[in-house]
Amino acid sequence: MEVVFDIALTLDQLVGAAAARPRDPVFWIAVISVLGPIIGSALGVLRRPSLAFVRNMLSFAAGVMLAISFLHLIPQSISESSIWLCMAGLFLGALVMYGLDRIIPHIHPELCAPELGQNLKRTSVYLIFGIFLHNFPEGMVIAIGGQAQFSLAIALAIAIHNIPEGICTSAPFFHSTGRRFRSFLVSSSTAIPILAGFLLARYLFQGIQGGVMGLIVGATAGLMIYITVDELIPSSLSGQDHKTIFSLLVGVMFVIVLKAI
Repeated sequence: MEVVFDIALTLDQLVGAAAARPRDPVFWIAVISVLGPIIGSALGVLRRPSLAFVRNMLSFAAGVMLAISFLHLIPQSISESSIWLCMAGLFLGALVMYGLDRIIPHIHPELCAPELGQNLKRTSVYLIFGIFLHNFPEGMVIAIGGQAQFSLAIALAIAIHNIPEGICTSAPFFHSTGRRFRSFLVSSSTAIPILAGFLLARYLFQGIQGGVMGLIVGATAGLMIYITVDELIPSSLSGQDHKTIFSLLVGVMFVIVLKAI
């Protein structure tokens, strides 16, 4: 009960900081991290973007996640702990996402279609529930990325990759119920666990130092690599047309420039 109260207090402090200092990085990280599901949900009930645009967005997000993982999180994990703890963290992070995919099937953007079967409403509710649970560790990743001063970039990449998921959940729910605003709200609720995971990780890991933090940072890299390889890159490819690789390279260069400035 005390932990719940502390998390609620942290949320109040975040809101207060946002009101008092709109330029506070924590405020913008929180805003960016929840924009993906909200934008995607709005597009799903209004007008969908072209498939080529979505694939390039996913490829850009893949480049950002890979660059942060290999250029920053993994070296930081090794420097704060050891090579062995870093490798253990990588395996642990990937294992967590694999377990979630096995226990709670996760919709991939390339599988999104206007019609998902006869029980469209039940299917859309199931997809929303699955994405809801998958988004919690993503929020934690954003907070842990702050240890490498890349929370904003990670939040941006996760927000971009959550836009197609928002489309895939709000559109079928809207088609089955005919209620545009309700469909938008239900689908947008998948942003809640992102914010909750961000606040919880920020609260729990604030005082952790040394080897344990190195393991956690390594696990974060493993989780991001898994999402990239399992979801973002396959979803960004279109048959034999691999032009989206250039969007991936832009994502990598974005992280490099961000580090330099």
